[in-house]
Amino acid sequence: MTLAVRYTAARTLDTAPAETREPGHGEVELAPAFVGICGTDLHIFHGDMDARVAAPAVLGHEMSGRIVRVGPGVQGWEPGDAVTVMPLRWDGSCPACRAGHQHICQNLDFIGIDSPGAMQQRWTVPASTLVRLPDTLPLDHAALVEPTAVAVHDVGRAGVREGERVVVVGGGPVGVLIALVARAAGADVKVMELNAHRRQLAEEQGLTTWDPAAADVSALVAEWTAGAGADVAFEVSGAAGGVDTAVDVLGVRGRLCLVAIHPRPREINLHRFFWRELTLVGARLYDRSDFEKAVTLVADGTVPAERLITEIVPLSQAPAAFEALEGGGDVMKILVDCTDDTDALGAVE
Repeated sequence: MTLAVRYTAARTLDTAPAETREPGHGEVELAPAFVGICGTDLHIFHGDMDARVAAPAVLGHEMSGRIVRVGPGVQGWEPGDAVTVMPLRWDGSCPACRAGHQHICQNLDFIGIDSPGAMQQRWTVPASTLVRLPDTLPLDHAALVEPTAVAVHDVGRAGVREGERVVVVGGGPVGVLIALVARAAGADVKVMELNAHRRQLAEEQGLTTWDPAAADVSALVAEWTAGAGADVAFEVSGAAGGVDTAVDVLGVRGRLCLVAIHPRPREINLHRFFWRELTLVGARLYDRSDFEKAVTLVADGTVPAERLITEIVPLSQAPAAFEALEGGGDVMKILVDCTDDTDALGAVE
């Protein structure tokens, strides 16, 4: 028996015992160590994804842990290996897969959304999803590999080049990670964020931030770029105002990379796209090369994981952690510690 955090209805989570499934052919059983709570998890918590998520659903896809058991046919992996999971399972036969875009398979199983996730004490997954972690990388830091892989993919999709001026609209966890990855690629980066705590945290990483509520963003960008406008903007806020800002700051032939999940359609200034020959690029998920680069960036300190982790809570307190994140405030990344919580398991049995 294992303890799991489950979404049961809009704004309702519980911790409940769940059966441990023995790994089948090509599968491994993991002991998740740390699982991050991300914006997609919050969308599920709010009930925004009920058409896709079948309750009760075990959440979590930003994880680190160790292999416990190896199923038949698995080679190259042993119990005790430190791993993270690229939580994608594709069919290999749809038009997207045949074109080489398996990560956006038209029948994609996003593990942790479409099937049970990592926020449990034992988790069985395909061995094909495993990504090896260096033994020197602390497992709490390694829980940030998945969101860092998102940032690596986003920066790649936007085609960020050395010397380009980049604006990141939204300084939450993914926004800061995008800024750090873009800076590592040689870009000059500014982060726009309303929350003072998040601005301070970004500045502690050596990033320049602007408060769009306290300054004329267009004037700041014009001064910074000598009137040319930014080369790239990332919309990470998920807000209508963030979309407007990301479009407005771009110069001629600038690229807007849409990162945030917008739960409803947004108006966008298409005349601006026409007038300046702008490009809009969608960026979703990642591929294995993005994950492998993310492991390197976290392990070598390019992504200072320890500074981005606000709090680590035990599995039994995960529902309260979702409410804390929803309330905003001085919170960046909360991790759930999934190591054995025998007291909590006894309480629900």
